[in-house]
Parts: sequence; C-alpha cells; structure tokens
Amino acid sequence: MTDDVNWGHVANLLDDLYAAADGLESIFPGRKFTLDGHLVGSIGEVAAAYIFDLDLNPASTMGHDARSRCGRNVEIKLTQGRSVAIRHEPEHLIVLHRPIGGPLRVVFNGPGSLAWTAAGRMQKNGQRPISLSRLSQISQDVTPEGRLPEVREPPV
Repeated sequence: MTDDVNWGHVANLLDDLYAAADGLESIFPGRKFTLDGHLVGSIGEVAAAYIFDLDLNPASTMGHDARSRCGRNVEIKLTQGRSVAIRHEPEHLIVLHRPIGGPLRVVFNGPGSLAWTAAGRMQKNGQRPISLSRLSQISQDVTPEGRLPEVREPPV
C-alpha cells in the first residue's frame, strides 16, 4: 500500500459519509442509512493493507481479500457496529472497528479458525455472526507468531 495517501483527508471523507447517513436518518425517521457493503469493505481493505503492509487481491476476489508478506491469505472485516459476519473459515482474519468519528482500531488479528469456531450458527444468508466483544476475548489467545505485524498505525 502506498505511503503517499493523505489519510487525514480520507478520515474527513469518512466523517462526511457518517454525517450524511445521520442526516438522512433524521429526515426519514425509522429508516436506517447504514454504511455497509462494498463501501465499508473497501475502506477496511485499504486501511488494513496500509496497517499490515498487505497486497490486496482484485476487488470481489472469492475467498480472501489480501495476501500478507509472509504468504498468509487474509480476510478483512470492518464495522462501525458491534459484530461482523463471516462466510467461510479464513486462513487469517483481521477485524477492524471504526465508530463514527474514529479512530480505527484492530479488534482481531489472528488465525481465522479461532473466529470461525467461536462464531454463531450459519444464518439463512450463509454468514456466521460474531460479536466484537467475543473477538476481543479470543484475540487474547492469539500468540505473537499468530498475528501479522502492524507496520503502521491505523490511519483514520
């Protein structure tokens, strides 16, 4: 991931997105305008690539989002909420959380098998949910060798 990205500008753009969603929710009470899907996924992928010096796979690659310098296949999740959902057992999983206004924090960085085992039952949409609090708990069991090194501080 390139070092010449203006991450301060990226953070401002993210805050603008959150403000727009909040504004729409105040105009249309009872409707949710959550930032999710490809938008949040792509933000998480570029942020994780920056933090962990990952090589991103082409967008919408089936299976994993990136490859680490040590050769691990990495699935990346970002949420502003309290949980994420996984569709398959990833080789390595990175879960990021960025509440409205930031900052971004790493919730889980470890073997995907730990998260897959701890995740809930398969839902009708083919995903297994897992809360950030559960991920934080199992993260304590990850050895230093099981983590990817953080090369840079979270940028936003």
